[in-house]
Amino acid sequence: MSRAEQPSRGAEPPFPAADRPRAGGERPSRRTVLAAAVATAVVGGPGAAVADATGPAGAETAPARPVDHRSWTTYADWRTGTARGARAVAGARPGLTVGTPAGTADYTDPHTGTTAAWEYATWTSPVHRLAVPSTEAIASWNADAPAGTWLQIELRGTYSDGADTPWYVMGRWAAGDQDIRRTSVDGQSDGRSTVWTDTLAVDDASTGLRLASYRLRLTLYRRPGTKLTPTVWRAGVTGSDVPDRFTVPASVPGPARELRVPRYSQEIHTGQYPEYDNGGEAWCSPTSSQMVIEYWGGRLSPAQLAWVDPAYADPQVCHAARFTYDHQYAGCGNWPFNVAYAATFEDLQGVVTRLASLTDLETLIAAGVPVVTSQSFLKEELTGAGYGTSGHLMAVIGFTAEGDVIANDPFSATDDAVRRVYRRREFENVWLRTKRYNASGKVVSGTGGVCYLYFPARPTARQRTALAAVGVR
Repeated sequence: MSRAEQPSRGAEPPFPAADRPRAGGERPSRRTVLAAAVATAVVGGPGAAVADATGPAGAETAPARPVDHRSWTTYADWRTGTARGARAVAGARPGLTVGTPAGTADYTDPHTGTTAAWEYATWTSPVHRLAVPSTEAIASWNADAPAGTWLQIELRGTYSDGADTPWYVMGRWAAGDQDIRRTSVDGQSDGRSTVWTDTLAVDDASTGLRLASYRLRLTLYRRPGTKLTPTVWRAGVTGSDVPDRFTVPASVPGPARELRVPRYSQEIHTGQYPEYDNGGEAWCSPTSSQMVIEYWGGRLSPAQLAWVDPAYADPQVCHAARFTYDHQYAGCGNWPFNVAYAATFEDLQGVVTRLASLTDLETLIAAGVPVVTSQSFLKEELTGAGYGTSGHLMAVIGFTAEGDVIANDPFSATDDAVRRVYRRREFENVWLRTKRYNASGKVVSGTGGVCYLYFPARPTARQRTALAAVGVR
């Protein structure tokens, strides 16, 4: 069995996208994160970080990181694979653009009913053999998509028995919402694997079936007869096979440091713009993203914020909710859509990945890189939170001298109340575990260390070293 029950389409799955914190109990939402049953980590190769995370003397030893992250980012990368109408461009930030379109295709937007013709170009990556044969795969991308353009991201895996998956759509994405509605695609399955919003998961990992390799396909669209083009700077996949566990090994506290990250509360936006997932109470993901974006210097102009009611505080949080919103999932918690939004800010990039321990977090914090983490817990499992949640994002910004976690938790009454200190052992467990009991006593899934990493397009040497240490290059 996989970590969570697989619901029928339209049912409320037992584990959500991390955008539904609720004080006083749990409320399920619309995402299921699936993962392995019992896994043996396979480590090695250029895409995998292999450092062990070991606990204190006598403690259980954590397995080597069962994650393989591979991104295409360089001019040489974009020159590989197969292009039909797409062109690699060099420069300070190499990318993939529309050259001479391969053709024209109609797209009917399922959320507006509008059909329009679009010129398109495609790029298909070389086969990437996963260093960690995986039960899950999550794609993420960074792109500039001006008005009149958008892109589609697809993934095709090859199973460990040699059979192929279909080409699964991992997202149809636009930076704005004037051309198409940004959307995931429901109902994709071949009976052996399924796409749950933004996560491709093997249906029954206990059989030993894994994804052994994959290819990515990017389709870049533009209005016919124009010279417009999206530009993709980074595209990649995090494959993982995280062992099932209710508890995780304890890590040894590392250096203390706290980063100065802006503080924003989602709760002050309750009731605002309910068309974006019922307003601020469900906006932990975009609120956390916006805090870290602004830490790196990302700012929205008055013109960009002009649509927001001037009576609302922190209008940039409303903006982040609107421009991360997934019209199929009907929420702001689509992980890759948050990363893609962050990368629309100048000189910023990001990935969705999994980390192995709080040691990984400390490595990044020490290099000045805050981390947005996804976790779920009962009220009594995280001292000081004051609520239970079936899925929640917060920004980890530091560690105390005792090794406890300093987080900007957006589920707070005011901006000033956002900074929290959580007990190291409790936070480590609720973030890294893959199984837990919900408020009804039912076994449901945990994210197994899912996070967003946002960092400069041209990171410092120290930042590059820290990112490489957690498997991101």
